[in-house]
Amino acid sequence: MGADHTRPTPSTPPRVRRLLVMTVVPLIVVTVIATLVLWPGTTPEIDQGEQVPRHHGTVTRVVTEPCPPAPQTPDGPSGVAEGPCGTVTVAVEQGPDAGREVQTPVPSGPGAPTVAVGDEVVLVALADPSDPSASSYHIAEHQRGMPLLWLVALFAAAIVAFGRLRGLAALAGLGASFAILLTFVVPGISAGGAPLPIAVTGAALIMFVVLYLTHGITAQTSVAVLGTLGSLVLTGVLGTLATAATHLTGYGSEEATTLSMYQRDVDLHGLLLAGIIIGSLGVLDDVTVTQAATVTELAHANPGLSRLQLYRAATRVGRAHIASTVNTIVLAYAGASLPLLLLLTADSRPVGQILTSEFLAQEIVRSAVATLGLVAAVPLTTGLAALVVTAGRGPADAGTAGPPPTPRPAPDRAEALEALSAPRHGDPSTPAAARWPDPERSTDTAW
Repeated sequence: MGADHTRPTPSTPPRVRRLLVMTVVPLIVVTVIATLVLWPGTTPEIDQGEQVPRHHGTVTRVVTEPCPPAPQTPDGPSGVAEGPCGTVTVAVEQGPDAGREVQTPVPSGPGAPTVAVGDEVVLVALADPSDPSASSYHIAEHQRGMPLLWLVALFAAAIVAFGRLRGLAALAGLGASFAILLTFVVPGISAGGAPLPIAVTGAALIMFVVLYLTHGITAQTSVAVLGTLGSLVLTGVLGTLATAATHLTGYGSEEATTLSMYQRDVDLHGLLLAGIIIGSLGVLDDVTVTQAATVTELAHANPGLSRLQLYRAATRVGRAHIASTVNTIVLAYAGASLPLLLLLTADSRPVGQILTSEFLAQEIVRSAVATLGLVAAVPLTTGLAALVVTAGRGPADAGTAGPPPTPRPAPDRAEALEALSAPRHGDPSTPAAARWPDPERSTDTAW
């Protein structure tokens, strides 16, 4: 009460800026050095055998027909083969048969694409086992390149149209994130490196590039960087302790088991921890940037708020943000694991046994650790931001910033009584014309 809200918050003092630079720059240097040390060398190539040729084509005709009877089996009588059955004519656009039309069987079986005239499809040429010189075409899937390209273009246009230069910077940060993942994190783990150090270094590198590129080199961004880095370290420590306490091996998914068959030297337990850290980064930087911006905006709106008042007000905002973000994390994991959840409903084992199995315990640990790191990010970032925005105020920190408001002079009692006894302009006995100078004037303009 009484604070001048029109005064801008003082800029960050040079001493505080120097302190932030002395804190952040060494962390950036350490991250760059760790990246160079952990940079993958020659990634071993996996022998996947001879690749099946794939060619693009367009469906020109579809003919369906009744399926022939299935051959009789020792387990029972013969029946009708699973459909659909028939032939599809495809105009080949690539390969040795480009410009020709070939016939393929109608795709059937689980996950088979449903084709119609005009569909752009991908053909594979399969050799006949009895005659390797002969081959036949089959439809593998639809061409998805152009729809995906239009979707990405719409995505980028919407971000740039709404965010303008900030949106363009966000797209550049997104590209940098994928570049770091595809050139450093994934090749480093594939080459047999320790997944946890590589993931921590890659996450820190992504954080520095994305936050400063998107939000600018400011004290507010530096506060968000420090809050994110501290929360990432805590997430890594909690993840290590949780996976050790629950004895998780990393073989809790079909993808991990398949990966172990192709690359036996990959540490799946470390890969699980790496996934927790990288998955937490996207939510952490959202929370830390929001908290740093909230403290800054509160200080701009009311420079009279003390450090403790700023912390308490911004923490209330953080609580609301955390409440919604926790639900987001759990639903994101549930959506990615929806087939797994459906599989649980068909499992006849006791609920306790299902919950403690590796494949579900892994998801519980992942969600719990990410949430704990997220909760820790709010007080950490809010406290740092409150220290930075109130730095340089001097002893008045405990109360309000700036001089106290000038007290109003006490009114004279005689003058107050005279004002109360004077006739009011709105006396009902006064004619309306005298009370309202222009009776025809509308009040809309005044409002």
